[in-house]
Amino acid sequence: MVVAMTHFRIREAAGLLGVSDDTVRRWAADGILTLSTDATGHQVVPGAELAERAQALASEPDPGDNVLRSARNRFVGLVTAVRVEGLMAQIELQSGPHRIVSLMSAEAAAELGLEVGSKAVAVTKATMMIIETERTESR
Repeated sequence: MVVAMTHFRIREAAGLLGVSDDTVRRWAADGILTLSTDATGHQVVPGAELAERAQALASEPDPGDNVLRSARNRFVGLVTAVRVEGLMAQIELQSGPHRIVSLMSAEAAAELGLEVGSKAVAVTKATMMIIETERTESR
């Protein structure tokens, strides 16, 4: 049985890594990623290389961060919505292609100074995760 390796077009690769198309092309020119041409003539990046690059980017320490933590799931992004109603607040964060919604006390939101356009980090510690893939003819 032959297993085809997954490849992504430059725009898809950029979206998955949270960078611009130009950054993906620059990384390819610098030898960080490999580009090839698919059957339709589009430039593509191997999925395995994208996964490796995503891990490398995620492991780069934030130079201003001197906190050790057990939670490994960190999403740096911009606050896109703040809704306060009574004692509770709903905060929306856009981290690359990911929209994260958090409920917290209105007091905590105020103490953190959360407002639309501010930079924030969503930190999660999950004991259960559901992973989905697209259905293909072979699966």
